Amino acid sequence: MSKISNGKLLDRILDPISSSLNKEAARKLIGLEADRKTRARVAKLAVKCNEGALTPRERREYEMYVMMGHIVGLLQAKARILLARPKQ
Repeated sequence: MSKISNGKLLDRILDPISSSLNKEAARKLIGLEADRKTRARVAKLAVKCNEGALTPRERREYEMYVMMGHIVGLLQAKARILLARPKQ
């Protein structure tokens, strides 16, 4: 079995989602952001990470936030591409 790069794997997972977006859904997706409490938690974990002070549990939590941020960011980029297409 050949190895699939992380980018290709993410595309395989996210393409069915992004291809089903209409313009209204794309606009809503672009506007998504974490709530204040979540942003504060991520900021706290980021500081601890930079200081090398995360517990193993905090590291897993922080890595999950980072991974989810990347996934949402990729979907938002795909939504922006959809909205940038000329009207057909």
